[in-house]
Amino acid sequence: MIVKQILVGSMANFTYIIIDEKSKLAAVVDPSWDLENVLNMLKINNLKLKYIINTHTHFDHVLGNEQLVTLTGAETIMHKNSQLDKNIIVNDNDVIKLGNLNIKVIYTPGHSKDGICLFVENKLFCGDTLFVGSCGRIDLPGGSTSELYDSLFDILIKLDDDIEIYPGHDYGNKPVSTIGDEKKNNPVLKPRTKEEFLFFMG
Repeated sequence: MIVKQILVGSMANFTYIIIDEKSKLAAVVDPSWDLENVLNMLKINNLKLKYIINTHTHFDHVLGNEQLVTLTGAETIMHKNSQLDKNIIVNDNDVIKLGNLNIKVIYTPGHSKDGICLFVENKLFCGDTLFVGSCGRIDLPGGSTSELYDSLFDILIKLDDDIEIYPGHDYGNKPVSTIGDEKKNNPVLKPRTKEEFLFFMG
């Protein structure tokens, strides 16, 4: 597997290309701005775009969907709670087959009602659930501090420390981290009760 991390737009978004080297099939995660960079990378590497996967459907993570579908014929994949049109609906623990890769869907609401993380080969694409050094905001429509606590402390923090995390925005001091590093250094993941977390998040 090859992962291309592309910094796009004025909101420090990351768009990702997940590539199965054997089949030359690709999935783009959260396309928004600067699609020419995504399309150029697909062309240079002679890739066929099979899927567009959205970790959630806030505008800055889906702006590029329609254009990519038009240009490539790729199918869109979103969680069942998403209100946008999609070709494939996924839920917690579903597996997306991309050539020889198995991309596991992990439902992680909190930042949004349709938030998912994508787990494949020791890499976790977190969307806006977990950032390097912080987490997604909970003051947008669909946000819930209680649900975010459950997603962070009942699910993500229990994953193996060596799992690499790929966030939806470049908000930290480095573009990629690990679960172990975030447990040590991310103030959001400091051990707390849910009540303490609600107070911490304001």
